[in-house]
Amino acid sequence: MGWPIVGETIEFGSTLRKGIPEKFVADRMAKYSPDVFKTSLIGEPVAVLCGSAGHKFLSSNENKLVAIWFPPAVAKVFPPGAEHPMTRRLASGFQSYVKVMDSIAKRHFETKWDSKEEVTVAPLAKDYTFEVACGVFLSIEDLERIASFSEPFYCLLPAILSSPVAINFPGTPLSRGIKAANKIRKTILEIIRQRKTDLMEKKSAASAKYDVLSHMLVTTNEEGNFMNEMEITEKLMILLVGGFHTTSTVITCILKWVSAAKRDGEPLNWEDIQKMKYSWNVASEVLRLTPPSQGMFRQALTDFTYAGFSIPKGWKIYCSTSSTNKNPDYFPEPEKFDPSRFEGDGPAPYTYIPFGAGPRMCPGKEYARFAILVFMYNVVGRFKWETVHPNEKIFFTPFPLPEKGLPIRLFPH
Repeated sequence: MGWPIVGETIEFGSTLRKGIPEKFVADRMAKYSPDVFKTSLIGEPVAVLCGSAGHKFLSSNENKLVAIWFPPAVAKVFPPGAEHPMTRRLASGFQSYVKVMDSIAKRHFETKWDSKEEVTVAPLAKDYTFEVACGVFLSIEDLERIASFSEPFYCLLPAILSSPVAINFPGTPLSRGIKAANKIRKTILEIIRQRKTDLMEKKSAASAKYDVLSHMLVTTNEEGNFMNEMEITEKLMILLVGGFHTTSTVITCILKWVSAAKRDGEPLNWEDIQKMKYSWNVASEVLRLTPPSQGMFRQALTDFTYAGFSIPKGWKIYCSTSSTNKNPDYFPEPEKFDPSRFEGDGPAPYTYIPFGAGPRMCPGKEYARFAILVFMYNVVGRFKWETVHPNEKIFFTPFPLPEKGLPIRLFPH
């Protein structure tokens, strides 16, 4: 269980920083049990459920035996609240925004890539995903306004990763993160109120900008109720944060892994992508190798037994996607980049869940898929590229990030 209070949190974090997040769980599976073991993380007793069976168990017992749980710092930055069903219904309609995404992508490359011989991918991927999020969710197009709006988002990650006890003293990362979150909420609330005024003046939603915000304002739930302003603010904030960190890291890692697949050292081009049968399969393989989320936490709602192990009510439960993704029983040669794993029926159920599973399936899955593929369509249509540091390591913060941000040399078509 490790040291008092911190438990094995330091060891857990160490594997992230070394770029081997799967090692923490894999080592203990070998030492204790391939099914379940106990540890202590961020001041909490934790039962770690391993492999596809663990994923299936948690997904099948959501809100029965277990419920979503966030570490203290996350809960202080993002106060817990029930997910509105409208958010999930909205997710199925993101394909209608592909043209908007493509227009934003073209502008992004014209202003930030086309005149460059070398760029660093990670910060530009953040710019792109945030520009897309602002356009699709809020119809914000002005780049200066987007840049100003993005500033407080940089304070959120250090806050989320602050100490296990989540002390909110002035000047601490958590304190700065809470202030940043409140600043973001204030900005979003101002946008919501202005949009409501615009909709009322135009008398018809069809005559106004129809983005995600407008959808939330004019659509009712199954009971015929509208979301209030604060509910909409929280939903939009979560969507924006997700685009700012997770989608951008996936894009960065795609460029790294796909470039590394060129073994002869030549720059990558569109023909190479086609030969690799580039599709969502490639992105899926990158998500397997460098998942933006290393696992999921739950809390036991009652005492129960799993694989012969008694888990008391109130204990925290952790399932590691990264260790399952690198399990050779599920993925032969797990360190090898091989998009063909996802051809046909793909991996066995619950061996690969980058967006969660069951009732907690990420509602932003389709949005992320479209944003990623639109980016790739535009980048390979413009450039060949090669990495400046072919052996650049990927670390986890907890999001995967190349050590130097992935500088690449560009060769325009």
